[in-house]
Amino acid sequence: MCMKNNNSLSILILIVIGIAAYMIVQTVREGAKTATQPFEQVNEANRALQTQMANLMNPTPTIIPDPITYINEIRALARLETIQYSVEKVITGETGGGTFATFFGDKILFVGHGTVIAGIDMEKLAPENMRYENGVLSVQLPPAEIFIATLDNEKSYVYDRQTGVLTKPDPNLETLVRQKAEEEILKAALEDGILNQAQINAETYLFKFFAALGFPNTIFLDNPN
Repeated sequence: MCMKNNNSLSILILIVIGIAAYMIVQTVREGAKTATQPFEQVNEANRALQTQMANLMNPTPTIIPDPITYINEIRALARLETIQYSVEKVITGETGGGTFATFFGDKILFVGHGTVIAGIDMEKLAPENMRYENGVLSVQLPPAEIFIATLDNEKSYVYDRQTGVLTKPDPNLETLVRQKAEEEILKAALEDGILNQAQINAETYLFKFFAALGFPNTIFLDNPN
């Protein structure tokens, strides 16, 4: 009977020791976790500071369009677009140049990509410009004209900009350079003969169009100068 009591006491002692050991381990773990919390807080604050500095050094532009839209004009069009040019021009603009450019100058190098579209405005084709005699359709088309000459903002960019150490960037310089790039893109297309090619393409297209309507013999008359 004494032996049985001793065994029960031994088991009870082992259980108590096990519980105590478990509590000690848990206490040590909690202590270690509590001890590392200040370091984690410091690291988190450091990461937040680095994020703020990155945003400060490389700010992301915020674009907010005005919710009010004004529609100035709506007009029906009957344009036959017959040719499109894609042109690239490099434009340099500067202010405050000369001897003191290092201190007061502002120079920009701009790469402009633009589109020029030309064709015939069919709304200008009047009934008197078409005549059908002896199985021949005579057509005098309106002269070709430029419909669109604009920059492609997705492809155009400022390649380089140098501003003097004692001045600020001219807020109007890039606008002026963009306007000049658009003018030069249109000029290049005109010099390359875009209007002449637009007229030829229009006649080629309309010849097939009139033939499909039952006028296989179509001639195009020159516009009077």
